[in-house]
Amino acid sequence: MTYTIPAGTRIGHVHLKVADIERALKFYRDLLGFEVQQYYGSDAVFISAGGYHHHIGLNTWYSKNAPAAPRNTAGLFHTAILYETKKDLANILKRLFEAKYPLTGASDHGVSLALYLDDPDGNGVELYWDRPKEEWPKDAEGNLLMVSDALDLNELLQSAG
Repeated sequence: MTYTIPAGTRIGHVHLKVADIERALKFYRDLLGFEVQQYYGSDAVFISAGGYHHHIGLNTWYSKNAPAAPRNTAGLFHTAILYETKKDLANILKRLFEAKYPLTGASDHGVSLALYLDDPDGNGVELYWDRPKEEWPKDAEGNLLMVSDALDLNELLQSAG
């Protein structure tokens, strides 16, 4: 029998191994703006947007002072962080530029606008905004047509507040 996951199911959080909690917090808390919800001893911290118990867990249980994992091995490709509005995405792009934090890519996927970067431990991070569903590109049969076109960063920045 075929099983389909319920439509309301969401990914609740991601838990990342990092080498240094404070270094990771400088990125996730101080740059991206996540709020600390709870430290779990000295080796883990839970952070979120809007007071949720946690969207991201950071820990050094197996990775304290370890080098970044090799890029060409199995593992997490990136964590995608969805912004509610295009203006919100533009504002974080402005913040990244002001901090001189490097992007690894930027794409217009048709369904979304996406910025790509790496956290200090080499974990991939996607910051993105979804276009309204009725604007998503589809073919003649109604199938979704996602693309990876270049994103005009200057046009996006014009949406910043």
